[in-house]
Amino acid sequence: MSWEINYTSMGERIRRAREALNLTQEQLADMCILSSAHMGHIERGTRFPSLEAVFRISKALNVNLDYLLADSFTPDDILLSNINSLLRNCDKLKPKTLVSTIRAIADKIDES
Repeated sequence: MSWEINYTSMGERIRRAREALNLTQEQLADMCILSSAHMGHIERGTRFPSLEAVFRISKALNVNLDYLLADSFTPDDILLSNINSLLRNCDKLKPKTLVSTIRAIADKIDES
């Protein structure tokens, strides 16, 4: 596990989470009380955001701080975190439908 923050990777994760929510940089910046130029620098990894800014970004994107800060996640952890973020603010039928679909696919895989 790396104990250093890779700001370029963090910026990429912010951008992916923002795009998954269909937000523009400007919209996210407004939600986080940041300038859109500063948000662009954060996403490119050319500026280092304050802890408060990272906290506001994580809340606006509905992702954990760990997801934004740590490069120690496996691809499966990232995938599950992304799925969790997408399902966090949806209607109650969507997660049930997703679980049913995943079970059906897993059953088909087991039959192969």
